[in-house]
Amino acid sequence: MPYYRSVGDVPPKRHTQHRDPEGRLYREELMGEEGFSSDSSLLYHRGVPSAIVASEVWELPDQSRTPNHPLKPRHLRLHALETGSDPVTDRRVVLANGDVRISYVVTGTAPSPLYRNATGDECVFVESGSGVVETVFGVLPYAAGDFVLVPRACDHRWVPAEPSRLYAVEANSHVHPPKRYLSRFGQLLEHAPYCERDLHGPAEPLLVATGSTDDPTDVEVLVKHRTSAGVVGTRLTYATHPFDVVGWDGCLYPHTFNVSDFEPITGRVHQPPPVHQVFEGHNFVVCAFVPRKVDYHPLAVPVPYYHSNVDSDEVMFYVAGDYEARKGSGIGLGSISLHPGGHAHGPQPSAIEASLGAERFEELAVMVDTFAPLELGEGGLAVEDPAYAWTWAGRGPA
Repeated sequence: MPYYRSVGDVPPKRHTQHRDPEGRLYREELMGEEGFSSDSSLLYHRGVPSAIVASEVWELPDQSRTPNHPLKPRHLRLHALETGSDPVTDRRVVLANGDVRISYVVTGTAPSPLYRNATGDECVFVESGSGVVETVFGVLPYAAGDFVLVPRACDHRWVPAEPSRLYAVEANSHVHPPKRYLSRFGQLLEHAPYCERDLHGPAEPLLVATGSTDDPTDVEVLVKHRTSAGVVGTRLTYATHPFDVVGWDGCLYPHTFNVSDFEPITGRVHQPPPVHQVFEGHNFVVCAFVPRKVDYHPLAVPVPYYHSNVDSDEVMFYVAGDYEARKGSGIGLGSISLHPGGHAHGPQPSAIEASLGAERFEELAVMVDTFAPLELGEGGLAVEDPAYAWTWAGRGPA
């Protein structure tokens, strides 16, 4: 996070005694990135955050991956994907590599289990629906269009108020604003397409009363974590509820950013995809294509030019509006297109002439570009449109 927050009851000096009204000592926990060398927060617990009484295997949902071989562009129809209703355990992997996993779920209204992703940060885009995410830092309301960013190892659970479509980008790293948007001290600069006012963190602590029916003696937390064999799951049982933090301060905490607060950058001629960037992680970026005025040179071609992804795979998730460059391809709302490295791609041929003279595009899409090849998860394979690869030519294989 690029700025400091203080929530709840914290002592005037860090690493000093902090007691409740009855004189009991709170337990201080530092949650920090990169071995005490990057952003961190200090949390003050009523209980002992290390007090586990059981550790068991949690069998993760199917994490299998299939290489994109032979190489071709792909179209995946996420609205045709059947999922269970749990916001965490019923996510189905759509695309993945060693740096990032993209999954999708359509929730019900029941809360998820308590969950901690210790492999990396999560950036979950809310396609539709609303509710809250309860976290050890406090409560985050969410609504359609929100990016919900949850730091690595943050205990939380999803509590949908209504069925919600969640597009989860799970990193094996941290997710943060692009470095070019930030000053050397971490402030978002004037040329950045959003600022600190657009980022919303918890406003007050979330305390579960010790010994109440909301705080059973043994509390299970599902933990996704790393081993030499890859990503695995463990079910840890704690002696007290993790939502026992009376206060915290620092620059690391969960927050939301709504895509409607992204200010698009435009120009006289077509601007390259990096102008749409919102976040980045190790070996990938997240971009947002929002409703905007388009190129205003008198001879401008508003749709993208053909381009070869020589270093990256491009994943576009079509959320709303009418995506001009994909007319005639079968792409619709809820679609994903995968355009892999080694393949030149661009607009459908008929879309180029049709776009000339346009002054504005009414479209919303979330793009993830990865710098390592993506493979198809079992969820992606289940909803693939086999005709998409041939739509530029207008015919399939002989």
